[in-house]
Amino acid sequence: MQMSDTRQMAATPAQVYAALLDPMVLKACVPGATEVEGSAEEGFIATVVQKVGPVKATFKGEVTLSDLVPDVSLKIEGAGKGGAAGFAKGGADVRLQAVDGGCALSFDVEAKVGGKLAQLGSRIIDGFAKKMADQFFTNLQETLEGPRETAEAEPAKKGWFGRDKT
Repeated sequence: MQMSDTRQMAATPAQVYAALLDPMVLKACVPGATEVEGSAEEGFIATVVQKVGPVKATFKGEVTLSDLVPDVSLKIEGAGKGGAAGFAKGGADVRLQAVDGGCALSFDVEAKVGGKLAQLGSRIIDGFAKKMADQFFTNLQETLEGPRETAEAEPAKKGWFGRDKT
């Protein structure tokens, strides 16, 4: 699975770069992360609980950072095992560029899965990977910028019989 995207953030490249190296920020941003320990120099140990289709697993793995160019770019590589569910491994090349009002964060991701996860099919895996990446960068953006406020209040949801759910 391969994916590329660019996100605009209202933070400087230095702030975004520092956030990507901080284990507490990573724990807050990685969907399902229950533990992230370590440092950018020595690598991180992470535990992530996720459900992909019908398969729920706790992945334990290592994340390493390389090709560090402060405030400009870095490479993230990781691999985790989820017991009977299988394994996941991959990497991302992240680039930061100053733009008016903040930073453009661009990334190219490549990921592979094996075991029961691989049996789910590429459509489910690709959709899940895209959702995870989107959620990570949304969480990172909210960590740096603060929660986004919605322009209008969400309308009341209607139940089966047309009554408001409350």
